[in-house]
This record gives sequence, C-alpha cells and structure tokens, in this order.
Amino acid sequence: MKNLFSLKGKKVLITGSAQGIGFLMAEGLAEYGAEIIINDITADRAENAAARLRDEGYIAYAQAFNVTSHQEVNNAIEHIENTIGAIDILINNAGIQRRHPFTEFPEKDWDDVISVNQKSVFLVSQAVARFMVKRQRGKIINICSMQSELGRDTITPYAASKGAVKMLTRGMCVELARHNIQVNGIAPGYFKTDMTKALVEDQPFTDWLCKRTPAARWGNPEELVGAAVFLSSQGSDFVNGHLLFVDGGMVVAV
Repeated sequence: MKNLFSLKGKKVLITGSAQGIGFLMAEGLAEYGAEIIINDITADRAENAAARLRDEGYIAYAQAFNVTSHQEVNNAIEHIENTIGAIDILINNAGIQRRHPFTEFPEKDWDDVISVNQKSVFLVSQAVARFMVKRQRGKIINICSMQSELGRDTITPYAASKGAVKMLTRGMCVELARHNIQVNGIAPGYFKTDMTKALVEDQPFTDWLCKRTPAARWGNPEELVGAAVFLSSQGSDFVNGHLLFVDGGMVVAV
C-alpha cells in the first residue's frame, strides 16, 4: 500500500506528447518513476521533447508516427515492444480542434477531427492492447473532454469525436477487463494552455467561465497530473470504464 501510486519502471506511451498537456502529463508521470515514450508525428519534435525530459533526469524515448495511419501505428508499436520494452500504460492524448458554424463546416475539417481524435484512439489502443492481452495486464487512458457530454457552438465534430471516445472507453473496458486491463478516460475542463491563451485573455469569456464553473477559475495544466497518476497506478486496479472529470465541477453545474 505504501507504493500504491509509484510508477517506477513502468513504460508509458503518450500520443501527441511533444508539447502542451501531453508533455505536462509526461513530466508528471516521470516524476513518479515512469519511463516515458514521447510520440509526435514529427521526429524532431518528439526527440526534442524526450531530450528535455532526459535533461531533467528522467528516462525518456522518442517514437514518431502518424496516429491515424494503421500501418505506421502497427510498425511503431511493434518496434517499441521489441526494442524499448513492454508498454505498461497507454495514454491516448493526440487531438485537434477545428471551428466553423455547423452549416458551413468543411467536410475535410470534419474528417481530420474524427480521424485524429477518434480513429487514432481505436488504432493505437488496438495495437497496444494485443500485447497487453498476451501479458494479461495493462492500463489505457483516453483523454476525453467535457464535450464528451456537452455541446458548444462551432465545435460539433469535436464534441462528436469526444463523445465517441467516451463510448470507446466503455466498450474497450467491457472486452479487455477480463484480461486485467483497465481502460478509463480523463475529461479535462478549461485549462490555461498555449492553445487557450486567447480565451484566457478574453475578459468577457473568462468572466463567463468563472461564473459557469463552481470552482470559479481556470484550471492549471498541472492539475491533470494527479488524475493521470491515479489511473496509471496500482491505486486504480479495480477502476474500469470510468470517465474522470477534471473540470472544477463545470459539467455538473446547471
């Protein structure tokens, strides 16, 4: 029980983790002893992010591949398993956003959002789970969203993709739990990041957000680390098919 949240020696693959929330989770998990495998579609970005972690004294590797390509995903996962080691924990973090009114939403942007946010979770999870099933252990964490439950103007495809990831999480749990694999989701609320900088600086929006959120503030990205550590650790061995909201209570407020 003393080491319930230790991740010492656990290898964690985090998709889309060369920057942003993905990289912050990588740092947080590394602090608890995890060995991090950074993924990005661009090799230089993945290697630079892994080098940053190594400079901080952590164990980190880089693995560039396109999470929407069936062949690239399968090749990369096989390479990781054969050369770096068994993937103990997978965090499906890669995601994009596109904004247009629904009636004017370009089909290409719809396809891109669904492919990166939804299809990639299926492809990477399937490839990793095949190895986890053989070992009869593993943890998969899907980064969902408040939009897994809520809708908002101009991001209908994003909400559709994140709603689908919520149900992927539940379906994967039903099939994989018998193999001692825990599949859960994290649903972040509004966090201060480079991507939301414009919204943070938009005072009317920030005022609305603070009134709408019971915690009455933006989230700090570091506040996602605890959820990721919990769902990656022995402490969550009987938690399965769960969607953990980290949103200051926003999704439950009227």
